[in-house]
Amino acid sequence: MRYFALFVLVALSLAQAQSNLERKIQAELSGAYPPEDGKVNPNVPHGEFLQGTINDSRIFPGTENGFQIYVPAQYDPSKPACLLVKLDGLGAFEATVLDNLIAKKEVPVIIGVGITPGTVWKDPAGTANRAASRFNRSYEFDSTNDHFPDYVLNELLPAVQKLKTKDGRPIRISPDGNDHAATGGSTGGIGSFTLAWRRPDQFRRVYSVIGTFVSMRGGSDYPVLIRKTDPKPIRIFLEDGAIDAWNPLFGTWYDANLNMESALTFAGYDVAHAWGTHGHDGRPGQVIFPDVMRWLWRDYPSPIKSGVSKNSTLQEIEQPGEGWQAVTQTFQSATGLAADSKGDVYVSDAAVGNVYRIGANGAASVFLARHPGIAGQAFGLDGTLYAAVPAEKRIIAVNPQGNVRVVAEGIAGRGIVVTHDGVIYVSEPGAHSDMPSRIWKIKGAEKKLVDEGLLSATGVAVSPDGGLFYAAEKSTKWIYTWVAHPDGSLSEKQPFFWLHMTDIPNDSGAEDLALDTHGNLYVATRMGIQVCDQNGRVRAILSLPTPSGAVRGISFGGAGFDELYVTDGKRVFKRKLKLKGYAPWSAPVAVPSQGQG
Repeated sequence: MRYFALFVLVALSLAQAQSNLERKIQAELSGAYPPEDGKVNPNVPHGEFLQGTINDSRIFPGTENGFQIYVPAQYDPSKPACLLVKLDGLGAFEATVLDNLIAKKEVPVIIGVGITPGTVWKDPAGTANRAASRFNRSYEFDSTNDHFPDYVLNELLPAVQKLKTKDGRPIRISPDGNDHAATGGSTGGIGSFTLAWRRPDQFRRVYSVIGTFVSMRGGSDYPVLIRKTDPKPIRIFLEDGAIDAWNPLFGTWYDANLNMESALTFAGYDVAHAWGTHGHDGRPGQVIFPDVMRWLWRDYPSPIKSGVSKNSTLQEIEQPGEGWQAVTQTFQSATGLAADSKGDVYVSDAAVGNVYRIGANGAASVFLARHPGIAGQAFGLDGTLYAAVPAEKRIIAVNPQGNVRVVAEGIAGRGIVVTHDGVIYVSEPGAHSDMPSRIWKIKGAEKKLVDEGLLSATGVAVSPDGGLFYAAEKSTKWIYTWVAHPDGSLSEKQPFFWLHMTDIPNDSGAEDLALDTHGNLYVATRMGIQVCDQNGRVRAILSLPTPSGAVRGISFGGAGFDELYVTDGKRVFKRKLKLKGYAPWSAPVAVPSQGQG
């Protein structure tokens, strides 16, 4: 009986590998299941299985997740093994394939770890009654937040590495993300991609079978984010069928996978795919599982590298070969980045009460000591550093010698910017979520309220030509803009810039703003640095080296003002860009128009 017809268009970097793979999986696969490498071979060493259960999860409270471990016969604990995480469990089929491929040295020595989705028993007595349970599969695997990656890295793998084989070998897994792969089908397909997308430092090889990149829990956003985000070092193989629509309510799985492949190709990823004529059926993906494993692990141990995106904004702003560099010092609570006229960047460590100057060599020295709680910082034309001290409800000024004076009182400020003519704008978030924020203008001894009503206002900025004023809302997706008049007043307020938001927490987390001389707006958010064009659209997203939290501060600096400095609250990173940043205290400059868009 004919099983299915599988037609393939596979984008491989090596022409011969492409030819070999197509010959094996092209045309009809009648009678091809299981594939040859999925059949038990008595002439190769066979690995063993271990079992375990996690029922004390901090990340998924109350769940019970079973897990399985395949340990190949060739595993030597003195040489930590590579890793394959399989969502929805690991079985005899995958073990047999790994037995055969490892024996032929077509893949490295790989420990397989299967994870079954969690179940929460609703029966107060704790009876394992399937009818009285909450199934966590979609919540754990379909979600696009950090919960499942955190679960795998901080709960599953530590539990795995507490076990030993029957002959007493401890389980030791390589810590290198280049040695880690993930796979799964359907909801497990998108879950395996999320492991790599959220943690490319830990997972860089992905095989997604009939993946649910649809509108269940945000998976439909992935193609958009892939196109906008600086490419990550991930290699991925996608498999699906042309009539795959498990539930048309969420759209078609096949179209969603086509969108994923198109986005990954556009963004320069090492991606290949196999499209069949089947529906929502995982067995076709098993037929080519051995060949996909060979493709994912080809040229190992050469590291998987990031590709080059066709994103025009990334091409406009990024210097080829220039990645993030970490400033050596680690801070407790870094925020409030600002640059002086020499390009030295100043960072406030609010927890210890120091403001540090970061020079061109990356070394940090104390500029202002024992002044805790400084939030936003901004320089004026004369080299004075202005800062908001919300706990004291003061705006202070610090001259180059470190002498402090009070500029204004009664303002629990957060964001601050100083224009070329000495106007200071300060955002003041409400004391609680129901209290609207306020925007203040300070000029000399005058303190004037110029706007109120924003929710949790944070970073503020002015456009390079001086004609617009910007303020971020941390708890929403919006950056507001006003027309800025010569007298410092604001008008024509609009929620103009639309940001991408994280799944958990469900907000942008926008903290700080900066602009380049082309008028692009750089926003420090939970998702990274979102770069918006003049018409209010996110065109690019720069991710910090993983793992990093939300970006809390941002400023251009460096001798040429062409280095972007950011902080995640603990570390400061810098990255050289093609475009120069605009210092708001400098004279206004005309920006090239991007048109109506």
